[in-house]
Amino acid sequence: MPEEFAPSGNGDSTDGLVSRVPGRHYEDTFGDPPNGAREMSDAEFEASVKSAIDDAVDYIDGFIAPARAQATQFYRGDPLGNEEEGRSQIVMTEVRDVVQAMVPSLLRIFTASENVVEYAPRTASSVKVAEQATDYVNYVFYSDNPGFAVLHAAFKDALVRKTGVIKWRWSEDTEISQADYTGLDQAQANLLMQDRDVELVKMEQVTDVTSVDGQMTQPPETRFNLTIRRRLPKNRLVVECVPPEEFLVSREARDLDNASYVGHRSLKTMSELIAMGYDKNEIEQFAGQGDVFSINYEAQTRNPAIMSFMTHADNPDPSMRRVLYVESYVRIDRDGDGIAELRKVCSLGNAHHILHDEIATDVPFAFFCPDPEPHMMIGQSIADQTSDLQMIKSAIVRNTMDSLAQVIHPRTVVVEGQVNIDDVMNNETGAIIRARAPGMVQPLAVPFVGQNAMPLIAYMDEVRAQRTGISQASQGLDPDVLQSTTKAAVTATVQGAQERIELIARIFAETGMKRLFRGLLKMLVRHQDRPRVVRLRGEWVEIDPRYWDAEMDVQVNVALGRGTDHDKMQFLMLVAQKQEQIMQLLGPSNPLADVVQYRNTLAQICALAGFKDADRYFKPVNDQAMQQLAAAKPQQPDPTMVLAQVEAQKVQASIQRENMKVQAEMADNLRVDQREREKTHLDAMVRIADIEAKYGTQVNAAHIEALLSRDQEIAKANLDADVRRHAAVMQAMAPPAQGVPNA
Repeated sequence: MPEEFAPSGNGDSTDGLVSRVPGRHYEDTFGDPPNGAREMSDAEFEASVKSAIDDAVDYIDGFIAPARAQATQFYRGDPLGNEEEGRSQIVMTEVRDVVQAMVPSLLRIFTASENVVEYAPRTASSVKVAEQATDYVNYVFYSDNPGFAVLHAAFKDALVRKTGVIKWRWSEDTEISQADYTGLDQAQANLLMQDRDVELVKMEQVTDVTSVDGQMTQPPETRFNLTIRRRLPKNRLVVECVPPEEFLVSREARDLDNASYVGHRSLKTMSELIAMGYDKNEIEQFAGQGDVFSINYEAQTRNPAIMSFMTHADNPDPSMRRVLYVESYVRIDRDGDGIAELRKVCSLGNAHHILHDEIATDVPFAFFCPDPEPHMMIGQSIADQTSDLQMIKSAIVRNTMDSLAQVIHPRTVVVEGQVNIDDVMNNETGAIIRARAPGMVQPLAVPFVGQNAMPLIAYMDEVRAQRTGISQASQGLDPDVLQSTTKAAVTATVQGAQERIELIARIFAETGMKRLFRGLLKMLVRHQDRPRVVRLRGEWVEIDPRYWDAEMDVQVNVALGRGTDHDKMQFLMLVAQKQEQIMQLLGPSNPLADVVQYRNTLAQICALAGFKDADRYFKPVNDQAMQQLAAAKPQQPDPTMVLAQVEAQKVQASIQRENMKVQAEMADNLRVDQREREKTHLDAMVRIADIEAKYGTQVNAAHIEALLSRDQEIAKANLDADVRRHAAVMQAMAPPAQGVPNA
């Protein structure tokens, strides 16, 4: 049986405090009350608790439950109550459509991150502890408990019924199994019975005699047949979503931390209460009947079978009888010191007889409301904002369907006594109508007016979008937005429509998720009394929360922010490229972006792509991996040498540029000189030809050409010598290569 509200210090109570049970004498562990203070008697205390419970029940059942029950009916699409016989009775499911469109986005926001919640260390020495606490609490929420199902139920309750409530508790459930063992010897039987979790149910002693032809070959051997019952404790943290009608709160409450009363009522069997440690005789005396809780209108609306179950639940087994059990967290001054303490009080039956009372440290509930009202605990739901639209659209569509039906099947005008009424009433296609004269039967034509209602339905959709943010544009389905426009315009339209959902997600994160994970951390620190080995980040590690700081700050990681997943993916790819460049330039262990940040970027890319387990693709970077990386990395050069190298490279580059400039100028001079010599040679040849033609003599042209060639060779040699002298000067000006490290 689940030990949900154990009276012996379990749950969220403070260890070492004395339980106050009516009828039992006790001494207060906090010392004597101050002078003049009078301690509240058991009768006065029970009357005060009963008054607080009754007031909270009246507030929930009288004011909140009817609205939540009506919202449930709207969500299911139940008849509106104004239907007419013979008319259209269609019900539009506006509430359900909006809620079903919001739930996937909210769950994606809260499950897209690798860890929904992170714990921030308060000292430099607790950084590793905070990281381990983050991984372990998320592991407990999603692996030990159905975290996704719990969030889905709480979000849906909040969107439809104003309140989504998550509760956590420390369970000491015991798993009981029974097994039979046969043919055990004495040593085996003794070894089995040494287990303290084993209870002997039945034992048979058998003597085994081995004989051949009636002769005993070996001494008789004793064997044992055992039937045992094994009890294995399953101490663990339990997280569950509480039905809205079971949650109680005082009507003036503004938040859970300061509420004068917070409670959880439920129907429990006698067997469950006895398994929780309560006295059987006391339970039978004060149990009464649990039927009063079943008249809660909200519970009946949510599950119509409850009333039938309570009517036909005559179980002959008394242990399965259901009774009302209330776990209350009430602020009351019982010790008379003038200060109201938070106490956990467990009561039974309609008279709220107190079974257990102790000092409590906090209220183990997390509360979600999509549209909280300032200075109030319970605000508005999405159903409250869209139920009137559902009624209006249902009326419009009903009238449109009626108009269409009258056009297809019009009313008929009949001259009484001139027509066979049976023929007129026959709706068979092509049927004959017998009449005594022409014109005795005429259809009453009514024009179809349904097309005039379509703009009104579109207007209702616009009103819904303004109230909730849910529209075709927010889902990327509006063809008018997607066609004939730019990508930036489409993105802006979609993001603007999704801002309302992001606001609800931020409210859930700040009001519900923070409180939930802060409570989970405190519960683990208080109640997990032994280390546990679990697999975190791809490694098996031993977790012992007893030494953690239970007051660490809580940070919620939700996938909020402007931009689509595609835009975020592109940005992360750019970040990864920059990190790669930084690590290539400064090494894998640099103060700007090291391997850990790079791995985080890759993990976030996997999460945006829908692959939550990044360990399947990239190994986690632990301390051992960082040590190996530090041992394998090359020695970093001296910063002075690096600066000298940079300066030398600058000088070398300047000399090279100057040398290339001089060489280019010399090449230009050489080309100009070559052109001048060729021109002089050509002019000389022309003049020789003119002299020979004018004077009729023969000039030694070969000798003149040899002289010109000799002058050209001398000029070229002089130019080459100048180039070599310039290169030598540049080489002398260059810095020495010794002692400068390579780039």
